[in-house]
Amino acid sequence: MNQEPLFVGLDVAKATLDVALLPSGETWTVANDEAGVGELATRARALRPTLIVCEATGGYERAAVTALVAAGLPVVVANPRQVRDFAKATGQLAKTDTIDAAILALFAERVRPTPRPLPSETAQLLDALLTRRRQLLEMLTAEKNRLGFAPRPLHRRIQQHIRWLERQLDDVTTELATLIEQSPVWRAKDNLLQSVPGVGPITSSTLLGELPELGSLTHKQIAALVGVAPLARDSGQWRGKRFVWGGRASVRTALFLAALCARRWNPALRPFYERLLAAGKPKKVALIACARKLLTILNAMVRDNAPWRAPELAIQHSC
Repeated sequence: MNQEPLFVGLDVAKATLDVALLPSGETWTVANDEAGVGELATRARALRPTLIVCEATGGYERAAVTALVAAGLPVVVANPRQVRDFAKATGQLAKTDTIDAAILALFAERVRPTPRPLPSETAQLLDALLTRRRQLLEMLTAEKNRLGFAPRPLHRRIQQHIRWLERQLDDVTTELATLIEQSPVWRAKDNLLQSVPGVGPITSSTLLGELPELGSLTHKQIAALVGVAPLARDSGQWRGKRFVWGGRASVRTALFLAALCARRWNPALRPFYERLLAAGKPKKVALIACARKLLTILNAMVRDNAPWRAPELAIQHSC
């Protein structure tokens, strides 16, 4: 006999893991520690669920998700904003851990998101280093801003902290480069990505660590995933402006900064950017378009494992 579909919602907090099952409505709570995660994996394996959904919480979900995947169970780590929008659409405005677990179970049943492979430990370390680098940059910016209006007696301490943050930033950047260099697969992809004018080591590291789908999706899918695809805002006869929204903000930021450089030095993007400006497009719109075109180029290169070639060289080669 076929088992009735079973959906599990897992609400993750720092100290606890709240579980809800559909269609039975059963709920329980375990501690978010080694013993609790082990109990969760054992009970979930016995249930043989169709799908387990939890939200991304900045790292608190990592141990539970790793244990569930290791047990061979289908797990999806969902975007919290998407789940919250789903909850509002169902009329559920209240928010508690138990309610959130039930909403996640309902989200699993109705939306059926596709489970993806868990990143390897090395990939998780690369992602953690990239996150730490962004944090250090934010702290550096904040301290430099404080230095501008802080009383003079505090300047020395702030400057000391700035120097310490700069050393930490250098160490993390070195660790990123070393981690990529130690992996033959990543090293090859890194060389491929950095061969494109405008793509530097940080952009390449960000794509490797935070966009593993690069090369496996169509150009439209990858643009939507990153958040550089313009979204329509039309209603009836009204035509609103197109905006980029959502996606992976850190990847979009890295691509935008790469496009700032590529608009001047990349022989494929420079005329594209100038053509958009000549057509009356605002500079920011033209830069976002360049970022999307750059992403399309990088996606095709990784897909085909083909090195960068300037447009004029490609034309000569094809003639």
